Amino acid sequence: MPGEALDISVVIPLFNEDESLPELTAWIARVMDEHHFSYEVLLIDDGSTDDSWRVIQKLAVTNPYIKGVRFNRNYGKTPALQTGFQLVRGSVVITMDADLQDSPDEIPELYRMITEDGYDLVSGWKQKRYDPISKTLPTKLFNAVTRSISGVNLHDFNCGLKAYKQRVVKNITLYGEMHRYIPVVAKWNGFRKIGEKVVQHQARKYGSTKFGLERFVNGFLDLLSITFVHRFSKAPMHFFGLWGTLSFLLGFLITFGLIIKKLYLIFAKEPFRNVTENPLFYMALVAIVIGFQLFLAGFLGEMMVKQHTVKQADYLVVEKIGI
Repeated sequence: MPGEALDISVVIPLFNEDESLPELTAWIARVMDEHHFSYEVLLIDDGSTDDSWRVIQKLAVTNPYIKGVRFNRNYGKTPALQTGFQLVRGSVVITMDADLQDSPDEIPELYRMITEDGYDLVSGWKQKRYDPISKTLPTKLFNAVTRSISGVNLHDFNCGLKAYKQRVVKNITLYGEMHRYIPVVAKWNGFRKIGEKVVQHQARKYGSTKFGLERFVNGFLDLLSITFVHRFSKAPMHFFGLWGTLSFLLGFLITFGLIIKKLYLIFAKEPFRNVTENPLFYMALVAIVIGFQLFLAGFLGEMMVKQHTVKQADYLVVEKIGI
């Protein structure tokens, strides 16, 4: 029934996974029925070009717990998850990939860790992976850097299999490629009890991976972005104003020093050259201009924060099932 509270909501973003969906949803239904969970499965079709949406439509006819959302084009995993998070009704929210590499058999223990152990978020750790070395080595580096910068001690930030309390997903906002950093965003929003569970990693059964090495480059850029936003979004002047003031003062002191030196040489009747003939003068001028620009950026940032309004997501949902 609409509005009815559920035990579990499973959110599955997907792109061109028509072959795996029947097996995956049947597997989830079997696990849910064995443990007598009330549940819903939200399949978020991120602009698939294969038969994924038609498969979802058929599955929803035979299983009333399956719901679907279809984007007009491919936007990425983060918008798909954000859309699913806005719609979930389960007290525990499970996310997983659609390629059968995440095992639904992990769901009961993830649910228990949230409801009994009191975790806000539990992240899966694919300790033994069935991926090529070209994927596992960058992943290890990515995870090490993320742990170092964020202070969140997880081994596998990019594992799609995670469990959350509903209030976590309802109180975070995702953009860019931030699905990799949901534990980091959750921690910065005050949800500090974050756990980890070793989960089984299945070899891909159908199709091929949709992600290339560029995701790691984009991932690092997003990590730097959200770190900066977290620290300075409420008071951008603290960052821009500080460095702007230091740059301005450096330029001013160099210029002042050059002028004092010239005056001294004049009074001492020693040879001198004009301040504008000294390369240091132009370096000082550049420092003053940069300092002014940084200070102005901080001032404008403060004004924008004061007048901040939430911008609506720019991705288009063209069809829904069961919602």
